[in-house]
Amino acid sequence: MNLVMTILAITSLLSVILAVVSFCLPQMSPDYEKLSPYECGFDPLGSARLPFSLRFFLIAILFLLFDLEIALLLPLPWGDQLASPLTSFSWAATLLALLTLGLIYEWSQDGLEWAE
Repeated sequence: MNLVMTILAITSLLSVILAVVSFCLPQMSPDYEKLSPYECGFDPLGSARLPFSLRFFLIAILFLLFDLEIALLLPLPWGDQLASPLTSFSWAATLLALLTLGLIYEWSQDGLEWAE
């Protein structure tokens, strides 16, 4: 019981110390960028009908696609414990091949070039 009380005292003391340090250390000097409701660089008070760069959205979708790839390939290490691990590895290889072909196509069409 003494060990439990010691651990609770240490964790409580450490929590209080970290909370005090977190309030004392940061310097509060917000600028115009941080005070704006959107930190994306767009003027929120301007017209909503301004044209956006299509390349920005294409590259954002490409990043989302590769994030989805990571989420789909995440259970792959546990696939070798299945009854037929060859099936899960063949699906993973098919997914990687499809994404690689998509990346090659995107690259050949100059979709990854930010500036023209």
